[in-house]
Amino acid sequence: MVQNKTLGSRIFDIVNIIILTILTLSCLYPLWYTFSLSISVKSAANAGLVTFYPIGFSLASYREIMSDIKFFNSFWISIQRVVLGTGLSLVVMIMMAYPLSKSKRDFKARDIFMWIVIFCMLFNGGLIPWYLTIKSYHLLDTIWALVLGGSVPVFNVILLMNFFRNLPADIEEAAVIDGAGPWRILFGIVVPCSLPVIATVTLFTGVYHWNEFFNGLVLMSDASKYPLQTYIQQLVVSIPSDTTLTPDQYKRLSELSNKSLNAAKVFIAITPVLIVYPFLQKYFVTGIMLGAVKE
Repeated sequence: MVQNKTLGSRIFDIVNIIILTILTLSCLYPLWYTFSLSISVKSAANAGLVTFYPIGFSLASYREIMSDIKFFNSFWISIQRVVLGTGLSLVVMIMMAYPLSKSKRDFKARDIFMWIVIFCMLFNGGLIPWYLTIKSYHLLDTIWALVLGGSVPVFNVILLMNFFRNLPADIEEAAVIDGAGPWRILFGIVVPCSLPVIATVTLFTGVYHWNEFFNGLVLMSDASKYPLQTYIQQLVVSIPSDTTLTPDQYKRLSELSNKSLNAAKVFIAITPVLIVYPFLQKYFVTGIMLGAVKE
């Protein structure tokens, strides 16, 4: 249906477009600036001359990062962490959120467990008890320390719980009449009907595991077991005091800048998220909005 817009509505649309354009550019500019800085020459980066476009052209920072075998090893560790951590967290969160979405009549201890969940979201035992717990289970220097250390994000559990609660009860009642049990209802009906919110919490959890670096720094004593974020966080440009470098190595180090190297770290770290996000973006708005509704 064609509608005639008034002058006020057209002005409103133009103002909205301008504001959204400014917000979009403000989000894209840091990414573009980081990339420009990472490929600029050392003198321009150190002098702070890079603003909107790269000055000169140098891939020395990327060569420095990717020439070390430890980079690929840490990249593989991060992939393992994301796959294992996201998969485990998703299973645990779904199995935790489903009973909590039931009424007190169906799950008598619901309120007790709900208070425990909320308390754990607001308070935690602190860094030292958390570290001692991981150590007591002999998980230090293993991939499971990174996976199990934060495997139950309570906020995501609440999103799932509220989404499950908003699903029509008639669907489950029909399944019960047909003889389906709780497991069949959960994984055969509830989960397929909850793809938007599941995609949303999958994105949240995957991004957390990919971007988090502190756990690797605390729980891994062997640098060869660092995940990617911890590895690149430790990279610095330094010239050894001993004169054992070849002329080519001196030339390579002379082209490096800590500023451009740090920019390259950031750009490499966010690239996988930028690749994955568009595939989950169509579920994101639906999942976060419906999962946040509370009756």
